[in-house]
This record gives sequence, C-alpha cells and structure tokens, in this order.
Amino acid sequence: MSLPVLYSFRRCPYAMRARLALQAAGVSVELREIALKDKPAEMLLVSPKATVPVLVLPDGKVIEQSLDIMLWALQQSDPKAWLPGDASAMSDVLHNIAINDGTFKQALDRYKYPSRFGLADGLAQREEGATVLRSWDARLERQPFLNGAQWGLLDAAIAPFVRQFAHTDTAWFANQNWPRLQQWLAVFEASAEMAAIMEKVPLWHAGDAPRTTCFATSALHQQTA
Repeated sequence: MSLPVLYSFRRCPYAMRARLALQAAGVSVELREIALKDKPAEMLLVSPKATVPVLVLPDGKVIEQSLDIMLWALQQSDPKAWLPGDASAMSDVLHNIAINDGTFKQALDRYKYPSRFGLADGLAQREEGATVLRSWDARLERQPFLNGAQWGLLDAAIAPFVRQFAHTDTAWFANQNWPRLQQWLAVFEASAEMAAIMEKVPLWHAGDAPRTTCFATSALHQQTA
C-alpha cells in the first residue's frame, strides 16, 4: 500500500510541527528531505508554492499548509489526545496559533534576519515577540501546558518557533523573566519526540528508494506545573 509523501526540510519550524503531529498520530509517511536551494521538480509540480511542508496523500490530494497537515494527521488518529475536547477550547488554540503564525512569526523573522527587512537591528521586533512570549508564560502559570493539562496541538504548533526565537540569542532569552516558558521549552528540546523528528536523513533525489518514516517514540514526559 502506498504511503503519504512528505516533502520536508529538517530545520524549518513549519515542517517540524507537521512531523510532530504525524509522529503523535502514528502516521507513517514516505519522507523526502529536500534542499531549499534546490527544490525537486516533483515537489514543485504538486505544490507550486515551493515551500515545505507538503503532504501528498495516496489519492493524489495535496495538503500544503503545516497546520492543515497537523489537523489531518490528528483526525486520522489522536492517541495522545492532542486535539482540544470542545469547540471553545479549539477556538482558543487556533487563536493562539494564529498569533504565532502572524504577529510572532513576523517579529521573529525581523529579529533574526533584520538586514533582510532593511533594519539596522531587530531589537524593536524582539520586544514585539517578547510581548507574545510573556503572554504564553502567563498561560503556563495557569496550566502545565499551553494546550491544557497535557502537551497537545497548541504546544506542538508553536514550540519550533519559540525554539528559533530562543536560539537567536540564547543568553538574552535565558535572562528573561519567563521561567515557566523556559522550562516548557527545555522539556520540548530534551524530549524523545524532538530527537526523532530532527534525525538527520540524506536528501531525497528522484529515483531514490522510498524512505518510510513514522517518527515513533515514547510519549512526551509530563512537565510539572
């Protein structure tokens, strides 16, 4: 039986969150790791947007957005109960993901790569991102995980981006007064899940034998409140 094909790039935070959800759902895929500077024609043919991740289902359907890939995977199987239990909770989760993908990602890009945007530095944008991070730290004061009582969709959807923000200046991030967020990120970075989705694999080229991947690991450890 043919498997879904996942075009991915190891360090892309959007691709990382897609892999995390496929892992949580236990969905096996044919993993095709690509080079962003040399995107394969096969990927561009099915997804002209030319960004990762891209998931091609066996029936030919193409899912081009990382959040849609996450939701598709968890709709197939959600053994770890990542999806919120009711419509109100789902609305709240999607609202926070939208903040991550909008306000926070925009600030992150300009903080990390100020010259790309004609900025002398990204310090003002760092503060814009920090405002969002402080709100998430406050959320973690009320509950063990951003998603609620356990790690879930919201945590996985934004953790790769918070990680990227933190690694832009690790000393600065470590000196900020958001201890719960720092602990939450440390738990994620030390997890078996993170290690599994970040395993280095050879770049895919047309004609290569299929590389079946399920990113299987044990459950992410519970974080203390």
